Amino acid sequence: MKLTVNNLSFGYAGVSILKNVDLNVELGELVAIVGPNGSGKSTLLKCINCILKTKPNSILIDGQDTSKFTIKELSKFMGYVPQTSINAFPFTVFDVVMMGRKPYVHWSIGERDNDIVFQMMLLLGIDHLAMRQFSELSGGEQQKVIIARALAQQPQILLLDEPTSSLDIKHQLEILCILKGLAQSKGHAVIVSIHDLNLASRFCDRLFMLKQGCIYAMGPPEEVLTAKNIEAVYGIKADVSTSTTGKPIVMPIVNDFNDFTSKISCFFEEKDELKI
Repeated sequence: MKLTVNNLSFGYAGVSILKNVDLNVELGELVAIVGPNGSGKSTLLKCINCILKTKPNSILIDGQDTSKFTIKELSKFMGYVPQTSINAFPFTVFDVVMMGRKPYVHWSIGERDNDIVFQMMLLLGIDHLAMRQFSELSGGEQQKVIIARALAQQPQILLLDEPTSSLDIKHQLEILCILKGLAQSKGHAVIVSIHDLNLASRFCDRLFMLKQGCIYAMGPPEEVLTAKNIEAVYGIKADVSTSTTGKPIVMPIVNDFNDFTSKISCFFEEKDELKI
């Protein structure tokens, strides 16, 4: 199975967000969409998942136009994990993961549905949380539950919008190891939007770097994460070295921000009466 984004353009209220985006992802790959805030990362994932309506033939699965799929049909191919999830309702972990079986449930939940839900919880290491309230879990635990829910759909393509944004370093590594394993061992095509360039470099096979809604660079991390590209896209200078794994490591150069720090200090020295 192959996902193709074909000359995709999209905007809100006449404001262009994505411009002529082309990319493709194969099964077995973990790829990252990187770029500054506002560059279109989340919008691109929502377009791929048909949450946002695009022009015909913009998003293709094995050459088939996804705009012609029903929501139920698409849900069997593609799972989506948003940045944030509603946790105000009193659902158990089991209930939340079972929601992923909705495309397959006709009249009632069957034995196969229960089996798949337990398998996904076991895979993510959250089976012991089955009867816990979702709203009572930590951020890392909640993220695993939402990934399990998406996997319960049995999709071959998995989309995740900033899955590590609110997690500590341990849970960031844990989540990305899980996603890498899903791509390598189970043959999923996994697409993540992510801010941490070093995590993207360490775990992802290819990167798509967005700048103002356009693909500025694409390829393996060592080709995309260059000092030149980072300065052009993020507007900062960075030292890029190579780790023992052969992957690039990005270290921002902070000297350029010294003037800004001095201005802030001078401002508050002149405004002694301002209490913050």
